Amino acid sequence: MKPQDITTVKPSSLWIFGYGSLVWKPDFKYRRSQVGYIQGYKRRFWQGDNFHRGNDELPGRVVTLIEDDDESTWGVAFEVTGSQVEESLKYLNALVYIATADNTLYLGPASSEMIGVQIAVCRGKSGHNLEYLLRLAEFMRSSCPQVEDHHLFSIEAAALTVVSYVLASQ
Repeated sequence: MKPQDITTVKPSSLWIFGYGSLVWKPDFKYRRSQVGYIQGYKRRFWQGDNFHRGNDELPGRVVTLIEDDDESTWGVAFEVTGSQVEESLKYLNALVYIATADNTLYLGPASSEMIGVQIAVCRGKSGHNLEYLLRLAEFMRSSCPQVEDHHLFSIEAAALTVVSYVLASQ
C-alpha cells in the first residue's frame, strides 16, 4: 500500500518511526524528533538492497522489522506537520518497511559472521554497506546506551573483523 492510499483526508500531523538509516539521515523536514522504541518488533539485517547499499551482483543488507511480541526496536520518531506530511510521505514512498519471505530481495536469517562478510564487501549508490551498519551501531551506542542490541553489535564485530583482516593483508 502506498501512503497516498491510506486516506483522502490529509492529516495535519504524523509521526514517522525510523529504525535504520533514518536515525542518522532523515532527509525530510520535520517539526521535532524523539528517540524511542516500538514494542513487538525486532530489527534484523534480513532485507537485501541492490540499490542504496549493494547492487544486483552483490546485494547489501539493510534492516527490517520482524514481529516478535517479546522484543522492541529502538529508533527515532519524527513528527511532521502541515506540508511536511505530504513531502515526507512522497520521499519515503511507504508507511513502514517490513521485509517478508515473498519479497524478491528478502535474504532472511544468516549467521552474524555471514551477514558481516556480506556487509563488509557491498557498496551501492548511497555508499558502502559498512557505513550503514556502523552509523546504526553508533546511533545505538550514543542515543540508547542502556540497550544491548546483540544482533546489531555481533554483526558489527564480524564486519570489523573482516575489514581488519583485509587491511592487515595489504
